[in-house]
Amino acid sequence: MSLSSGSSGNCYYLEAGRKAILIDAGIPVRTIQKNLKENGLSFDKIMGLLITHDHTDHIRSAGSIGEIYHIPVYATRAVHGGMERNYGMSKKLTNASRRNIERDVETLIPGTFFKVTPFMVPHDSNDNVGYYIEVCEEGDAPVKFCIVTDCGVVTDDIRHYLSMADHIVVESNHDIDMLMNGPYPVYLKKRVRGEGGHLSNKECAELIHDIYHKSLRHLFLCHLSHENNTPDIAYRTAEEALRKEGAAIGEEVVLSVLMRNSTSLVYTFGGSMPKEPKQLTLEF
Repeated sequence: MSLSSGSSGNCYYLEAGRKAILIDAGIPVRTIQKNLKENGLSFDKIMGLLITHDHTDHIRSAGSIGEIYHIPVYATRAVHGGMERNYGMSKKLTNASRRNIERDVETLIPGTFFKVTPFMVPHDSNDNVGYYIEVCEEGDAPVKFCIVTDCGVVTDDIRHYLSMADHIVVESNHDIDMLMNGPYPVYLKKRVRGEGGHLSNKECAELIHDIYHKSLRHLFLCHLSHENNTPDIAYRTAEEALRKEGAAIGEEVVLSVLMRNSTSLVYTFGGSMPKEPKQLTLEF
């Protein structure tokens, strides 16, 4: 489940085998707890927090989760360094809750079935990673999940890891025309469009073309801009890209837009076909 996705805050919840992890914690802990409880999920199951990068909308509550709730916080050394210097995260991590991970090195989250591999994603932070996650419960086929958010430019590494996953979350931040004709100052437009910025809807569609494969089951669009995008434009752009690949949307693959300030549906992964109704998934 996505709890929030956008510049106001980012947080994602994955559960398997009665244990769970979070990816990013850019919203208040109480909001995380409330949203999980309302959807029949449990904060107490969380065994680790994975951090993509050190911008405040991804780490605001990471210190509290690590130090107050004693949940290990996983990030690269560079991201941990950036978190230490970011005043947007008031409570800092100590060695008791801090866990260092390395790009392209698989890490098993202790006590869980989650095998996590971070990989480089270009962005204007101290470091930024996507996560390729395999869940291998005993007797079941592995579930392969990948997330890429806050991405300035697509790399071969990004294509490699996304193409291995059957369930992916990928940034579709802005419509280029809306951005260039919108209210942002010139320097900010250059930042968003630069190699340390964010993926446009068009770039996301091109990435879908590059990585699409017949076992893809869920495609979630994340980190939409409030000023320079709409859920409908992002959805339709990705929908067209999938149709060009011959994907039967709603039957073979579920396409969803993750909202900025509200939770998504709770999605169930596993098996050969999506378990959602055979229809387009529009959550706005």
